[in-house]
Formats: sequence, C-alpha cells, structure tokens
Amino acid sequence: MAIRNIVKYGDDRLVAPNQTVEDFDDPELKRLVGDLFETCWKAPGYGLAAPQIGVNLRVAVVDLSIGKNPDSRLVLINPRILETEGQIRDEEGCLSFPDIVEIVERPEIVAIEAFDLSGARKEYAGRDLLARAFCHEIDHLSSKLFVDRLSSLKRSFVLRRVLKRQKKGAW
Repeated sequence: MAIRNIVKYGDDRLVAPNQTVEDFDDPELKRLVGDLFETCWKAPGYGLAAPQIGVNLRVAVVDLSIGKNPDSRLVLINPRILETEGQIRDEEGCLSFPDIVEIVERPEIVAIEAFDLSGARKEYAGRDLLARAFCHEIDHLSSKLFVDRLSSLKRSFVLRRVLKRQKKGAW
C-alpha cells in the first residue's frame, strides 16, 4: 500500500467518466483500495474516491474512524444510491478542495448498494455523516464535485478563491 497524491480541483481526471469495475480478481484493484485507505487516513478524511488519486474507476472507500476501527472500513465498488430520506444542510469539505468548507444540502438517510473486494454485493444504510460520505463519494464516481451542489453564486465565489490560490501557487 502507498500514499498517493490527491488530485486537486482543475485536474480533468476529477470530472472524467469513471469505468465500472468488472474484474474483481485483478490484484491492482486490491492495491488501489489499500492505497485509497492509506491516502485517506493520511490526509485525513472520511472517504476518498479513485478519481481523487487520478484513477478513473468506480471505486471509493469510507472510514469515519479514519483508520482507528477496522470494522468501520467500507469498500464501495460500483456503488449506487437505492433510496434517500429527508434533507439536511451541513458543512462539507473535500480533499480535492483543501481548506474549503461550505454548507451543502444532502439526504439525511441513504441506502446504497456496492460490491466489496471479493465482488459480493452489499447493502449499506447511513444517517447524517455516513449518508453524507456515501453521497459525496458516489458523486465523485459520477464525475460530480461538491461545489456542483452549491448555488451558482456560491460556487463562483468558491472557484474564485481556488483560482486565486492556484495563481499564488498555494494549490
């Protein structure tokens, strides 16, 4: 396992189409998942999607314990949202937008399905932060960024801040 560089906003790989995983026996898939966890924990973050390390596959990991509890590590391969309930507005950030946090509306409760590393289909339900993490990572796999969920005015404000930091070389 290795810690990889996190791709930042402006890199085309963040919004490129992501391929569905079909070969669950590929040793590169296991290595990718290990690298996603290691990179996520180092950042630190609650989740990380493959496009955020420059790999355009429908693979993400979520771990609300940030590496402290092995039972909370979730591998999400080819995930999709099955059902949502309620709405909640809360702070949200993204490792591809360092030091930027905005209020984003997300479902309060989410049911998803995904495949694990062995190719077994799993269903998960999440509330509050876990629901937010599921939605955030699935958005990444659908080539959508958290700033896309902001109003156009708020998004333009955030992207101006990003551009300013890019010009200063602080991105």
